[in-house]
Amino acid sequence: MSIEITKVYKEHFPALRFIGTCYTNEDRDSAGGFGKQWDEWMNNDRFSKLKAAILSAPFDESPIGLMTMHGDMTGFTYWIGLFFPADAAVPEGYASIDLPESNIGVGWVCGKEENGEIYGDAHGEVCKKLDEDGFNSFRNDITGENTYCFFERYHSLRFTQKDANGNVTLDYGNYIFK
Repeated sequence: MSIEITKVYKEHFPALRFIGTCYTNEDRDSAGGFGKQWDEWMNNDRFSKLKAAILSAPFDESPIGLMTMHGDMTGFTYWIGLFFPADAAVPEGYASIDLPESNIGVGWVCGKEENGEIYGDAHGEVCKKLDEDGFNSFRNDITGENTYCFFERYHSLRFTQKDANGNVTLDYGNYIFK
């Protein structure tokens, strides 16, 4: 099965502080992704440790892969962590990125996690669908001039519970102007 985009919609996020670990293209694994880093986070229970180290509850309990990139496709970063309130203190050993209040264009991608079809190019398909549905004003002012921000949200139910065909759903979110 190829991927299916099952839903697109708009959410609104308050100003947030994303807390986690920042990786770059130099940290990619042999498959070109960040699976090695995700394994490290999961095997070492880093999400629970992060939540325990911060006095504020997360904005969303879902693990996040947050990406930023300049409009000329340079300066790519990939963060693993969680969204927290904007005033959350950053514990030792973690980094943060402050994100403005914004609308978010969200798309749900349904497919096989094991073969990787829900990653990478699937985000581009979500962007096309968001564009078709009028959510095409992607913000390029995140953390600086001409910087885009988007994320993978590993929702605790949609991503961890397979449907009858063995598929999971991965959420992609894009910071948008309207």
